[in-house]
Amino acid sequence: MNKRDKAIAREFKRRLSKAVTVLDFKVFGSRARGNADEYSDMDVFVKVERMDRQLKEKVRDIAWETGFEYSIHISPLVFTREEIEDSPLRASPIVESISEEGISL
Repeated sequence: MNKRDKAIAREFKRRLSKAVTVLDFKVFGSRARGNADEYSDMDVFVKVERMDRQLKEKVRDIAWETGFEYSIHISPLVFTREEIEDSPLRASPIVESISEEGISL
């Protein structure tokens, strides 16, 4: 992951933390692996305690605003603690991939 991407991810996390308690935050995908091109989005995994429709919209807004400022599309993947720890989702390929390749910030 390059320095610019880390700075963008940290800024997104900082802004997000003002709206919701972030339990886990990882960048994954091509930006984390370091093989992104100029058009690649930034895939971000966010674990929160609770999520409702209003909060989900707020997360999307913050992702869009941050991405717009830095000319990058930020794609947040948001799950609650319960979804990650106590549901079948914990064994899904995407969650396993995030655990293996995700970079915590």
